[in-house]
Amino acid sequence: MRRWFSFIIFMGSAVNLFAADGKIDKADTLWIILSAVLVLGMTPALSIFYGGMVRAKNILSTMSYSFVSMTVVGVLWFLFGHTIAFGPNGSAFLGSMKYLFVNKALMTDIHGTIPESVFAFFQGMFAIITVALFSGSVVERMKFSAYVIVIALWSLFIYAPLAHWVWGDTGWLASLGVLDFAGGLVVHLSSAVAAITLILLIGNRKGFQTKQFLPHNLVLTGIGTGLLWFGWFGFNAGSALAVNSTAFYAFVNTFIAGAAGGFMWMVLEMRNAKPSFLGICSGIIAGLASVTNAAGFVTPPVALLIGFMGGFICYYAIQLKFKLNYDDSLDVVGVHGVGGLIGAIMTGLFASINGKGLFLGNVSQLFYQLVGIFVTIVFTAIGTLIIAKIVDGIVGLRVDQEEEVEGLDLSQHGENAYNM
Repeated sequence: MRRWFSFIIFMGSAVNLFAADGKIDKADTLWIILSAVLVLGMTPALSIFYGGMVRAKNILSTMSYSFVSMTVVGVLWFLFGHTIAFGPNGSAFLGSMKYLFVNKALMTDIHGTIPESVFAFFQGMFAIITVALFSGSVVERMKFSAYVIVIALWSLFIYAPLAHWVWGDTGWLASLGVLDFAGGLVVHLSSAVAAITLILLIGNRKGFQTKQFLPHNLVLTGIGTGLLWFGWFGFNAGSALAVNSTAFYAFVNTFIAGAAGGFMWMVLEMRNAKPSFLGICSGIIAGLASVTNAAGFVTPPVALLIGFMGGFICYYAIQLKFKLNYDDSLDVVGVHGVGGLIGAIMTGLFASINGKGLFLGNVSQLFYQLVGIFVTIVFTAIGTLIIAKIVDGIVGLRVDQEEEVEGLDLSQHGENAYNM
């Protein structure tokens, strides 16, 4: 324990190496370093969460989507993505090219009270998990090679510009007044829009609506849920970019909303059947996704309401895929898309920290949030459609029917998860 304590003190002291002018705050920097690591851990956690919900013949394929996101987007983010999103003094639509190719400026500049390099690492983890999220909608039928090309193009031409618009210092949506504390629009809604676009292009799994696709290992899904919730504290509270009261609100709100979402989902299931373990896990994620936009803008009682709404509305939203006949394999649209919408709207209504919503007399904030929702949906849908069409023409998006029946673990990776 003493060794870990000494290491933390050392890390806090070491940040002075980055700035001789003394503008870097040690506590803030250490907090963002830890938060970035927590968010990085969310992507392997997501792979476990998703992996448990698919059939055994597709678990490695499903987990591979998340792991390859870390490698492909991780490289592209530092080479191009970060400067597109956060290059200082850029235009309303793109950041400047100051940090292109991980140059010296990235390692010496300061972002607020933390090194730019630390900020870049933290933001890169958001880009990674966004593309990993929408993989859950097309598992068990999308070519691995196609997914790799799609996420490479999507991270640069969709995610990075959208992040600049909402979070960049000169972004036009940020200048308009759109609020998105930790990614309700940039992460959750954009990933869901990409998901539904890919679903409509790729089509449903063979047997959708005629047979059950049962999760092969819900224990893995439970472990993934716990690890995602753990990482979400860095995701939301770290987005304050400092150790301050905003971070404290986001920290508390993250727990409250997740708990409320899981509780509400359980109650809804208990009305007509036995409460399922998968349902509790799904409700927790729905509550967390719903509060992400508002985490640093609302008080805990509002976060509780958001969590309850997330659990309630997302519970019914995931059932629409059967009525509308679209195969959202792991409910990315119903949970993350609807959750992102809930959070963005509730921010427009209830924001009281670092902004004011409708119920504090700022009618325009709700309008700005609706503009942010509209722009995110239209831009992401059109951009994803173009990228997917290009990739489909090059390598094809979907595996052959024989490969789908065999399972993507063997057909795409030549290995099995369980060799018994």
